[in-house]
Amino acid sequence: MASALAALPALFAEESRVRAFAAVALGAGDAAQVAGAAGLSAKETAGALRRLREQGVVTSGDDGGLVVAHGRFRELARVGRTESAAPRDAAAAGDGGPGDMIVRTFVRNGRLVRLPARWTRKKVVLRHIAEQTFAPGVEYPERTVDEKLRAWCEDGEVDHVTLRRHLVDFGHLRRSDGVYTRPADSARTGTA
Repeated sequence: MASALAALPALFAEESRVRAFAAVALGAGDAAQVAGAAGLSAKETAGALRRLREQGVVTSGDDGGLVVAHGRFRELARVGRTESAAPRDAAAAGDGGPGDMIVRTFVRNGRLVRLPARWTRKKVVLRHIAEQTFAPGVEYPERTVDEKLRAWCEDGEVDHVTLRRHLVDFGHLRRSDGVYTRPADSARTGTA
């Protein structure tokens, strides 16, 4: 998630991506509408939308049309606040430990490449995703959980429904009447 935050300025350094993003934000729902509103060629539009989707800032809405992924910006803002308050000492931050190596193997550029087959490694990766995505004790409706997990699953081998089920099965999320919460103790104890 931190790498996605760092990539955001570079994403908007290209004028065609800024124009395409603005067109989507103003209501353009498909590539043709984006091209017309942004004054871009079909090729420029396709490239810009591809990059905006890769970074998770533009997604498909319920009706299949393009929409700004406001939840993604909220997540990135939360990560930015967390990082600014986090210790800068690598040892204190836990950088370089075996858990970090496992996460780096299975999570790249804020995306879950695949889930590890080994139970202990899977537990580490799932805990990382839960901690980076959900605040402890906050209630999330299933639709929001799915939206947040889709961002992790783009171009990976795991779909968001499978990821959600694993998070619940391993105790990183609790489900009750379609509402999900991350238990406050899962970060400390690594419950499974």
